[in-house]
Order: sequence, then structure tokens, then C-alpha cells
Amino acid sequence: MLDSNSVQVTVLSDELGVAFGTSGVRGLVVDLTPELCFAFVTSFLQEVCPNTTHVAVGIDLRPSSPEIAKSVLFAIESYGAKATYCGTLPTPALAFYAMQNAMPSIMITGSHIPFDRNGIKFYRPDGEISKADEASIMNGQVSVPSDLVKNTSERVLPVTDAVAIDLFKTRYTSLFPTTLLNGKRIGVYEHSSVARDVIKILLTHFGADVVSLERTETFVPIDTEAVSEEDKLKGLDWAKTHNLDAIISTDGDGDRPLISNEKGEWLRGDILGVLCADYLNATHVAAPVNVNTALELRKPERKVLRTKIGSPYVIAGMEALLLENKEEAPEARIVGYEANGGFLVGSDFDVNNQTLHALPTRDSILPALIVLAMSQEQTKPISQLTDDFPERYTASDRIKDIPTETSRQLISELKNSKMKQVQLLTAIEKEDEELEVVSIDETDGLRMTLSNGDIVHLRPSGNAPELRCYAESSDLQKSDDIVEKILLSCR
Repeated sequence: MLDSNSVQVTVLSDELGVAFGTSGVRGLVVDLTPELCFAFVTSFLQEVCPNTTHVAVGIDLRPSSPEIAKSVLFAIESYGAKATYCGTLPTPALAFYAMQNAMPSIMITGSHIPFDRNGIKFYRPDGEISKADEASIMNGQVSVPSDLVKNTSERVLPVTDAVAIDLFKTRYTSLFPTTLLNGKRIGVYEHSSVARDVIKILLTHFGADVVSLERTETFVPIDTEAVSEEDKLKGLDWAKTHNLDAIISTDGDGDRPLISNEKGEWLRGDILGVLCADYLNATHVAAPVNVNTALELRKPERKVLRTKIGSPYVIAGMEALLLENKEEAPEARIVGYEANGGFLVGSDFDVNNQTLHALPTRDSILPALIVLAMSQEQTKPISQLTDDFPERYTASDRIKDIPTETSRQLISELKNSKMKQVQLLTAIEKEDEELEVVSIDETDGLRMTLSNGDIVHLRPSGNAPELRCYAESSDLQKSDDIVEKILLSCR
């Protein structure tokens, strides 16, 4: 490469409308050009991992991911480092392999967002990059070779190295007995999840009778935090038709789980997180502000740190808890989770006399296996695992294709105007009820606690032009109704 052009990542990013979201770089596929991808990866290596000699790379099943991978691999090689191409695998599998081998990793994935979009997630040798790292990457000045397009267009992806996925399987096969799921009939909603095959392999290893459900070769954007009505009906139908004990699925890159009970009812991610924290006997939990308050109500003695929404903030919260308790409580058992079901392990745990190593990034496999293990060990169906939980129910949904600035303006008006708050709350008031906002939490967006104890939370999505609404109430149907009516009023 004799010629090159010097570019600043933030300038190129602004020109193409591609930027960091709540987790990783996200943008339209047409805007994720070879130049932009090369620039982001080079800046990551220069600014965050300058001494690296080896990088692990993986992709999801989006049709655009292999082409993006070519630019990523070229950037790594141009930097002078070696790349291990791990092919299609879940994001946590790639991250775990890289962390265990003290190397950075790069995952090409758009997670759950529509197939016309994609993205890149970056991991340091010790885990996900921080928001400070994101800023460093954006401010990086890099040299882009003039032969970039020619090189990437002619490039053929290397043969997949299975070392990462094999290590990930061992993480779980070594943790639970092979008889864990004997007698269980479990459906796997495969769609286009990159985790679909490893899930089936693990369930079969543990003795389950596995039923494959709706495998597709086209990409399907599954949002585990806002499950579609269609998928809700599918779950109910599959459970009844196939006589299932559970249904397991994930989002596109396999870091967010979707788990149903024996009735085909999908578990909320924030309740799944509480179950996992209970199973692991976690003493400290970092969780975003939007997750169910059952977390605090269930075990008041458990230390909880509420964060902004997004795995980088949850990871920072776990790190803060670890630092805070390092001297006073070296035995602290630290986890984190999000409303989308992704579960993070912030310290090593002893499980079944085996070590569960820390994995400070979202994982979909561990929470699925934990819930199945709890059901088996307690000899009760999944639907009964939460019978003793406090009656607090959450719901969420979103308005798609709404400009982020429009969402911010709406939230600003609500924050600063009692009249706007009253107008919004009339949509959910019962007859002869006058609701008012008694407290506001601005940790992330606008979270309003109401005079009747219900909670309404609005925020712009960090990944797409969407307005998200979260609600919490003492009644399940009511929380659903609140979300529906509030979003209708915001349109």
C-alpha cells in the first residue's frame, strides 16, 4: 500500500450517519462502507489496543456481515496484527474466547435491528469497550489505503476456526450434569439466530428432547425486549402443539435470550435477571434503571446499583461494585443484567463445584440453562418459579421510525411542563382518578413515578430512530395497557 488518505473517524462517521449506539457501532448497511469499517477498526486498535498482536473476529447471519468482515480483517492485517476468524457464532462466545486468551475481539452484528442495518462491536482483552473508549475511537485519525475497495472486493474470507465456539460449549458442559434436562421437551425458536445450532447442541447434550421451530435462511429481527404480538402467539401455539416444557430463542447475535415457560408465555428479561441472580446467590447486582423493582423488593439486603440503559453502563456498574467491595468483601458475587434478558457475570462463581468464569458481556446461554436447571432442581414448571415474587409487572414497546430529536423534544417538554404531564397521564387514568407525577428519575430518559405507584418511562433508543416506553405496575395487564396508551398519545 503505497498511497493512503488520512481521515478522522468522527468526520467520516458524521458524513455517513453511523455512530455508536447503546452497544457498538450501528448504521444502515449502505453507509457501512469499506472505508468507514476500516477506519473504525484501525482507530480501535490504535487508540484502545495499541500493543495488540492478535484479534479474534466473528459475524452474525446477516447477509451484509461477510462483506463487512472483509474490511475488518484487512484493517487488522494492515495494522500488523494476526486475525483469528471465528466465523458465525454468538457474540458472547467470541468475547469469552478472546478474554480467556487476553486478546481483543471484533463482532460484526446489528443484534436485533432490521436487516437493512448492521454494526460492529468492539472488545478489549478484558471485555467490552467503555464509553470513554468509544470517544477515543471517534476522535482517532487513521490512514486509509487507496487500494482498500479493490482489496476487500477481491478478498475471500478465511476458513472458520472453531476454537471459540468449542470453548464456549465447554463453559456450560462442564458446569451442569449431563442429565440436567432428562425428560424435558424443549423447543428452539431458531429463526436467524447465530446461536441456534449451539443451543440445540447443548440442550441435546443435557438430555433434552429438542424440537426445532421456524428456522429461516433470511434474517429476522427479533427484539427480546419488545416481543411482537406475532411471536407471543407463536409461543402459545408451539407450547400447546408440541407439548413443550420451554421454548428457547435469542436475538440475532445470541447475546439476548428469549425464554418461555411451559405455557409458551415469554419471560420478561428483567424477571429472568432476578431468577439468575437468585440461582447464583449474587450479593451485588448492576442493572439499568428500567428493570423491574422486584430486584430490590425480593432481597433488600442485596446491593443494587442502577445504571443507564446499555451494557457498557452495566459493565461500568459491575466494575464499580467490584472496586467498592474489593477490600471490604472480597467474596462479593457480582452480576449484571438488562431488561432485554442479557445476563453478565462480573466475578468468578462456584457452581456445582465448578468455576463459572466471569463474562462481563451479555450472554443468552447461561440464563436459559439456569432457568431450566431451576425448574428441574425445584421439580416445578417454569411458570411457578416466580410464584413468591412481589407483584410488580413490567412492559415495554416502541414507536419505530421516529427521529431521535423528536423523541428528545417530547421528553424535554414533559420534564419541564406539569401541563404536558397531566395531558399525557389522562390517557391512562381510570374514571374519577387524577394521576400526578410524584418523582422523576433522569438517569436515562424520563422515568416518572406516579401517585398510584405505577411507573412510566420514556427514552429515545440508542440503536435506532425509536421512542421506547417502559411501564411498571402491580397488575400485568395494566402495565401492558399503560405502554399501549402512552405510546398512542405520543404519536
